Amino acid sequence: MKPAVRRPVRLVLYALLAAFIMAAGSRMHANDWRTASREPVGLAPDPAVVKEAVVQVYGARTIGAKGLFGVHTWVATKPQDAAEWTVYEVIGWRLGRAPSVVVVRSRLPDSRWFGAVPELYAERRGAGVDQLIERVDKAAREYPYATEYRVWPGPNSNTFTAWIARAVPELEINLPATAIGKDYLGSSIFGTAPSGSGFQLSLGGVLGVAASGVEGIELNLLGLNFGVGPNGLKLPIVGRIGQAARVEAVVPAIVPAAVPAN
Repeated sequence: MKPAVRRPVRLVLYALLAAFIMAAGSRMHANDWRTASREPVGLAPDPAVVKEAVVQVYGARTIGAKGLFGVHTWVATKPQDAAEWTVYEVIGWRLGRAPSVVVVRSRLPDSRWFGAVPELYAERRGAGVDQLIERVDKAAREYPYATEYRVWPGPNSNTFTAWIARAVPELEINLPATAIGKDYLGSSIFGTAPSGSGFQLSLGGVLGVAASGVEGIELNLLGLNFGVGPNGLKLPIVGRIGQAARVEAVVPAIVPAAVPAN
């Protein structure tokens, strides 16, 4: 390997190692999930103030050691003049206790995910968004894996969000490399990329390639994502390097709160 090539490779490896060490440290000191904060972080507009229709897509590190590698994602909608938000997500631990892993409920969309601060991946507001919200709701209720859940390689919460993204490509959802499960296509091999644009080849979510104007180019190896696109590099564990900040918000200090019922 030539010296000019070795340097970028070393930088990527160092970045992955540093991210793993920092993530491991934060997980070791994480609060117990039963008392972890579910406080909002200020990324979602107040329905009492903002009357226009809004769709937002979020993700946050998952609970426990899984959070070293992956995030949990969800979609939130607020129709024109609605008094509250509706959140669509898949919660795996419901399996066996409920007929479906799909949860549709009213809650604050920017709440911490059991202590983990959420990141805003996509947002659409204003004219025409009510029609997108109708399609989001339809896609969520037609999710084909509502009675299945697998952390790896899917179907999981990220498979669900990608399903909605493919059904409503106008959202242009660019999920990070840490959204493990987004590449799961079930028995299909070919499809659009998770954003709903471009193309994807995926073998059971464990091996494949995707390309689109939203994601850029991505390679999936055993569920781990490597890629480059409009928002920079995509790497396992790290997520993204070089992504421009979408929203600035003041994140309040963690305040333990009771875990809401599923």
